[in-house]
Amino acid sequence: MNRLSVVIITLNEAHDLPRCVASVSWADEIVVVDSGSTDGTIEFCRAAPGVRLVTQPFLGYGPQKRFAVAEARHDWILSLDADEAVSPELGAGIRSFMEGDTTGSAGASLARRMVFFGRIFHHGRDSRQRILRLFDRRRGNFDDAQVHEKVAVDGPVTELAGELLHYSYRDLEDYFEKFNRYTSLMARKMHEQGKRASVPVICLRPLWSFFQYYLIRGNWRNGFAGFVYALLSSLYKTVKYLKLYELQRHGAD
Repeated sequence: MNRLSVVIITLNEAHDLPRCVASVSWADEIVVVDSGSTDGTIEFCRAAPGVRLVTQPFLGYGPQKRFAVAEARHDWILSLDADEAVSPELGAGIRSFMEGDTTGSAGASLARRMVFFGRIFHHGRDSRQRILRLFDRRRGNFDDAQVHEKVAVDGPVTELAGELLHYSYRDLEDYFEKFNRYTSLMARKMHEQGKRASVPVICLRPLWSFFQYYLIRGNWRNGFAGFVYALLSSLYKTVKYLKLYELQRHGAD
């Protein structure tokens, strides 16, 4: 029978990690790779049954997850973020998949549904994502992207039923902490790629982005939480390009 390693990278995830770990307590092993937590994450990992803690200074999201995959004892990998949780239906689907003949699959895609501002999103693009997170590391792995990393495999991918719940942000303070970090990473990446930001694009982007997120992508159907998400997402793109514009003017230090 195939054995499964769950790998999770962390930095100050004491709030979310217990929920994530509990949702995969049935896995053959759970490996947490921490990059310097100071909030109780380390203590939780040391006390949690079935969790093996590894420490590694942060390498960037793609390289850090590749490091976590290499630390696993088993070839089949389920990579989770600490703010995600496997639903009971998805957990049953993963176990059934692992108990069967997996030779015809290099991996399996999971349906991820966002939980934001206290609401599970049933509409919009963020409620319809399918992401490749369960894979055979002999046939694939994460890329080396510093942010927005992805898994690529050589072979067929199976679709599993059930939901991977993404508790994106604990609150607005958490949102803006991640907002600042990710916009800086993306601006620097675009700058390295030679992309440019112009004043007209920066000025027009908020209105177009809000229209896109709220109406075109259907977040108006997610109620007030959908409105808040569309508003903040439009600001994210604007700030990303503002930071790129700043790098153009002053250079990447």
